[in-house]
Amino acid sequence: MEKVDIKSMTLPKLEAFCAQQGWKSFRAGQLFQWLHQKQVDSFDQMTNLPAEMRKTLAETCRIPGVSVRRKLVSQIDGTIKYLYELEDGETVESVLMQYQHGYSLCISTQVGCRMGCRFCASTLLGLERCLTPAEMLDEVYRAGKDSGQKISSVVLMGIGEPLDNFENVMDFLEILSAEGGMHLSLRHVSLSTCGLVDGIYRLMEKKLQLTLSISLHAPNDEIRSQTMPVNQKYPMDELLKACREYFRQTGRRISFEYALIEGVNDTPACAQQLCQKLKGMGAHVNLIPVNPVKERDYRRSSRDRVRRFQQILEQNHVNATVRRELGSDINAACGQLRRDDKGGRAC
Repeated sequence: MEKVDIKSMTLPKLEAFCAQQGWKSFRAGQLFQWLHQKQVDSFDQMTNLPAEMRKTLAETCRIPGVSVRRKLVSQIDGTIKYLYELEDGETVESVLMQYQHGYSLCISTQVGCRMGCRFCASTLLGLERCLTPAEMLDEVYRAGKDSGQKISSVVLMGIGEPLDNFENVMDFLEILSAEGGMHLSLRHVSLSTCGLVDGIYRLMEKKLQLTLSISLHAPNDEIRSQTMPVNQKYPMDELLKACREYFRQTGRRISFEYALIEGVNDTPACAQQLCQKLKGMGAHVNLIPVNPVKERDYRRSSRDRVRRFQQILEQNHVNATVRRELGSDINAACGQLRRDDKGGRAC
């Protein structure tokens, strides 16, 4: 019989599980603290639980996690990039970055990605499977333990599309923010999507206090459909309508990611079109010079073109910043370390 993944259970699910076993309700809270506050990886360590209960847990449940397969540390700014190995041998990445407000961890939500964005290394190998809540949580726990730093914010912007793994991501967020665990406020969590409109509406109904970030990367449907296949299902007007409704319902301002690709989406005309699309939304645009991917022929925009693009947005009252680049000497862009690892194992 396959053992139960107890680490992926939210507290209500853990309470229901304990009730099924005939254990007193307070045991669920104790279990939750051991798993998510003390972050143990063995039932033997749960010393305030009865020996018979620990024996039953060990026989019927498991505490899945990740292990560090490879670790790169930037000599420029101290950014740490982790390649994690999962129990089935698959790998995912996370990146730990230091900012003035503390340490921010960018995590993966899937093994690979099926969204097919042309400029992204994460999608080159396709989608293998979705991550469980336990695996996403352990990305956070492992980075904190390994680095010795307190993780003050989490970004779901690594490998994978979070809204394509909706239920697991929601459970992850519930556990991450719960008392008795890390208790990380969702105001310190950002979730990035390439534009799954149905997922945005589902997320809106949750009314979570996280920051929603849209990977837009284009000012019109023609360019976006060329670079992001998701646009063929959810065109820009439909996506932006969902964004406006999300803001109206939640009161949470949306940020837009815009990777600048030389000669594709970085012209003054593109900047003007983008201003018209975002007019009246109170939007924030995060400009990102595209990361080179050897399998693609896209080139990053020059500093002058980036600066000009930003100026046009600001002149049209669209708030825009240029993302600070971290870990440039360790290929900190999502998907590249996993791709190189998979290629190495295939040789």
